Amino acid sequence: MRCVKINPSKLEGSIKVPASKSLCHRAIICASLSKEESTIENLIYSKDIDASLSCMKELGTNISYLDNKEKVVIKGDVVKENKEKHLDCCESGSTLRFLIPVSLLYAGESVFYGKGKLPKRPLETYFNIFNEQGIEYSHPENEFLPLHINGDLKPGAFKLAGNISSQFISGLMFILPLLHGDSKIEITTPLESIGYVDMTIDMLKKFGVDIQNDNYKCFYIKGNQSYKGKNYRVEGDFSQAAFWLVAGILNGDIVCEDLNPDSLQGDKAIIDIIRSMGGNIDTNNFCTKTSETKGVIIDASQCPDLVPILAVLAALSSGTTEIINAERLRIKESDRLKAMSTELNKIGAEVIEKKDGLIIHGKKSLKGGKVQSWNDHRIAMAMAIASLKCEEPLIIEGSECVEKSYPQFFSDFKKLGGDVDEWCVGE
Repeated sequence: MRCVKINPSKLEGSIKVPASKSLCHRAIICASLSKEESTIENLIYSKDIDASLSCMKELGTNISYLDNKEKVVIKGDVVKENKEKHLDCCESGSTLRFLIPVSLLYAGESVFYGKGKLPKRPLETYFNIFNEQGIEYSHPENEFLPLHINGDLKPGAFKLAGNISSQFISGLMFILPLLHGDSKIEITTPLESIGYVDMTIDMLKKFGVDIQNDNYKCFYIKGNQSYKGKNYRVEGDFSQAAFWLVAGILNGDIVCEDLNPDSLQGDKAIIDIIRSMGGNIDTNNFCTKTSETKGVIIDASQCPDLVPILAVLAALSSGTTEIINAERLRIKESDRLKAMSTELNKIGAEVIEKKDGLIIHGKKSLKGGKVQSWNDHRIAMAMAIASLKCEEPLIIEGSECVEKSYPQFFSDFKKLGGDVDEWCVGE
């Protein structure tokens, strides 16, 4: 286990935001489903993205690297080779839920593995489809992994609730255009995480595949389409930029580079939320400066990944902030509502945990002390930003979890002037 000790400091300067993890997953899969060659630039080689690359290789995709891995060349072809495939998703929910349908394009049984909380994360949405279509699957009694599946997905009408993870919707969208028949995905309740579905549809369009969106209530998908090769550069990740943007608001002057002002990423909502709280943010260069912020009501239904860092900002804003419609955070890498309320309260915040959100009474500063990461990258990074307003040093246990999405996070923290000591325990 690794630990970091962060002494309170001021962060300032410019930072190149890592590539969007969500877009990296999608580009890798679309390129792998094309018989033509694609070149993708600016991938982030985090554990989640490594998992997607490894799984696509196991499915038969040819992957090579250029310019010291600055570019990855991908050429895929759906080969009906009847063999068992072993797909290790590590702790990546996106890899697992995107590739379960994709694996059905390939002959033979596929076996999905995972670790951490991934074996506990729900998959019933797919199991219902498998039951309807006679697709064989099996898993242990008390966990969903390892998952054995074998069969062919058939085109048709698929009914999905809108308040489940959008990863199920995206997973179907990758494969349905390749089937020999038309399909539709009907959304039976208001759709949450719309931005993630938008990103999937847009990425498919970039690779030559069309999906018709009827006001997020129904998606019409023509069959017999094909993916085209594409040269594509991944833009910066707003969910990762959010940590630095909030850091600038709390105690600094920070510019985030490589963000796309026209991005479809749902987590671009961080800009409007910071402004609504009174934060000073310039979207010409994505710069934030130290600001006095105030509490507001934050609806997290469309941007759940922002909740950990928004909880930190709320804990250090005047008045009361209420985060609502966030119950899905309980089945992420950790129970993020419990994790943030527990760890922030440890260091002097005033956070009340509700079933579907948080009520946070803001303070001018926090105490510092020792906190846990809950083996969750977003918890560790959020608590690191909280250290900027602590009166004493903050120790984060289990800090290695940032490698899941942002391996160089603490290096970037230091580049901006952060005072960080790292060490290993029990090795």
